[in-house]
Amino acid sequence: MRPILIAPSVLSAHFGHLDREVREAERAGADWIHVDVMDGHFVPNLTIGPAVTSAVREATTLPLDVHLMIEHPERLIPDFVDAGADRITVHQETCAHLHRVVGQIREAGLKAGVAVNPGTRVDTLREVLPYIDLILVMTVNPGFGGQAFISACEGKIEQAEKMIVDAGREGAIELQVDGGIDVRTAPRVVRAGATVLVAGSAVFGEGRGGPGATISALRSAVTNGGGR
Repeated sequence: MRPILIAPSVLSAHFGHLDREVREAERAGADWIHVDVMDGHFVPNLTIGPAVTSAVREATTLPLDVHLMIEHPERLIPDFVDAGADRITVHQETCAHLHRVVGQIREAGLKAGVAVNPGTRVDTLREVLPYIDLILVMTVNPGFGGQAFISACEGKIEQAEKMIVDAGREGAIELQVDGGIDVRTAPRVVRAGATVLVAGSAVFGEGRGGPGATISALRSAVTNGGGR
């Protein structure tokens, strides 16, 4: 059974106590820290930039998984490299020259990922499979935390896994899922092929018992609910 990685998203953390929340997630057994960057253009929200990403970097030794939901990501990739990102994921929908942008990330020494929105076919990534380290399947329309999981995206996760296997890149490309991930949906996406779960409000949301309880519950749900 391949270990399932959990990447709490700081989008749902309390920004007034960001360092504390990130450290608590690390102590709770998180595998990565996921940083959602939004520009208010590609998605209808404006979040953090390189400066806050750098602060997250100072708060944890875990890999920083930076998700750029921005137009023209190639312009800011150097800034997020300098901020301490370990991997950067860009959107297929924002990159006219996707191969070039993926190469820019890898040339900087980072892992490269590509995300697709719910309305985008995952097979649009087929030509860049030899050059990427991660596929991110969005199971909500990006822009805000706390949205409901779109069940129709489960088939897309299965398609992405098959595409990875057919390309001979099983084990080399992580299959990440982001959007509405909680104890109910986590087993479903893992059965579909996911290897990395991004969870924001399920980990940091008020009344959830804190990152320790929620990360443990997610792992238990995956194990008992049909993990791979």
